[in-house]
Amino acid sequence: MPDLLEETPAKSRMDLPGMSLLEHLEELRKRIILSIVGVGVGFLICWHYAEIIYSYVQQPVTRALEANNLPTKLVFLNPTEPFELFIKTGIVAGIFLASPFVLYQVWMFISPGLYRHEKRYVFPFMFSTVLLFLAGGLFGYRMVFPAALTFLIEQGKQFQPMITVSEYTDLFMAVILGLGVVFELPIIIFFLALFGIVDAGFLWRNFRYAILIIFFLAAILTPTTDILNMCIFAAPMVVLYFLSIGIAWFVHPKRRKAKAA
Repeated sequence: MPDLLEETPAKSRMDLPGMSLLEHLEELRKRIILSIVGVGVGFLICWHYAEIIYSYVQQPVTRALEANNLPTKLVFLNPTEPFELFIKTGIVAGIFLASPFVLYQVWMFISPGLYRHEKRYVFPFMFSTVLLFLAGGLFGYRMVFPAALTFLIEQGKQFQPMITVSEYTDLFMAVILGLGVVFELPIIIFFLALFGIVDAGFLWRNFRYAILIIFFLAAILTPTTDILNMCIFAAPMVVLYFLSIGIAWFVHPKRRKAKAA
């Protein structure tokens, strides 16, 4: 016998099988626990290679110091700092390693609110979210972070630097993970448009305010105070915002209904 849901599809999201508040909270708790377990497994794998991974983490500051003919060795002020350093390195690398599994848990939490035909987006969703997250981290590692370090170290080249491994690692984590999350903007817009909360027209009409917010966030997230680095940080977000306008136009319910008609 054919599935009844396939014969009589829901006319609105209100008609979809719902869950109570407690069921939503239970589902959320389940997905969070699974995500933590996934990151934990990724951490254990990466912690084993923490020293090798950190050699790559340290490359931006090493190159910036070498460019200014300064000593390249970082220091620590507390005997526990090297141990904490490798813990942090394992956590950050574990997050990137486990990102496909974590983002799949996000999809599984969202999917009950989708129509059957919308659930086919699972593979594009997984591919694009993982790709954007990794692209954000790579952009931070290759472009934003080296540029910021070069600027900061050049400003203080008349002094003797004493960069601690702990402070450097915290700064590295903030920039790399921050950009990884920021690059998920098209995915957020995708779901807001899919659920009919925003549309391309709304995003286009308010792009001035969006750019203002983007530069405000860039000013907060960038580790320097100069305009150039803030623009380097903000430029990909502006591009992603305009890309999101096209995504919103394509997936908004009105557009899909007109196409079906």
